[in-house]
Amino acid sequence: MKRNFDVNHFVEELSKNCAITEIKKFKKDEIITTYLIRRNQMFILLKGEAYLARYDSEGNRRIIYYLKKNDVFGEAFYKIHTNRELFVVAKKDCEVLMLPYETLENCNKDCMFHITLLKNLPDLILNRVADINYRTELLTNKSIKGKLLSYLNNLAIENNSKKFEIPISLSELADYLVVDRTAMMKQLKKLQDDKIISKNKNKITILKDDLLNEV
Repeated sequence: MKRNFDVNHFVEELSKNCAITEIKKFKKDEIITTYLIRRNQMFILLKGEAYLARYDSEGNRRIIYYLKKNDVFGEAFYKIHTNRELFVVAKKDCEVLMLPYETLENCNKDCMFHITLLKNLPDLILNRVADINYRTELLTNKSIKGKLLSYLNNLAIENNSKKFEIPISLSELADYLVVDRTAMMKQLKKLQDDKIISKNKNKITILKDDLLNEV
């Protein structure tokens, strides 16, 4: 989705003109924030990659969605339905803009940062909404094959090519699709045997014209 809001310029101006926001750096695997206590914080991922995950009582991870450069996230965009904490974790080294809602009243009402933010907030969240809607549709597939083909089809569209690389590890992909990794690997092997895809590590080539017809 084309973004009309120039996030890089916005952040550059913010660092000059607004004192109540903060830019922080996080190393790979560091926790950026958690979703449990309603802090009403909003974040913009300026550099790197991250993911939102939940751990069950047995310590099993479930990745809810991935975050990339210029994505917005935070408790303000996620209604908590459980007392089990959610974690935003840096997948790579990250730089994050933190916007604490509870301190907005301390900022000058003429602060151009907040005027610009409010004007462009809908544009900032459109991609996040689209990603969540896609993941919801992805998980409606009842079979592992259906989830895999839908995911690979989406990557082909994003890359505008039948040749692309899965951007996450296969273990992370199993978490993201909410499937058993061993069963997923068997299905990937079957897709290769049936000449629907070819695979070399995380590099995929689609051999069929319409993957979704194969579901």
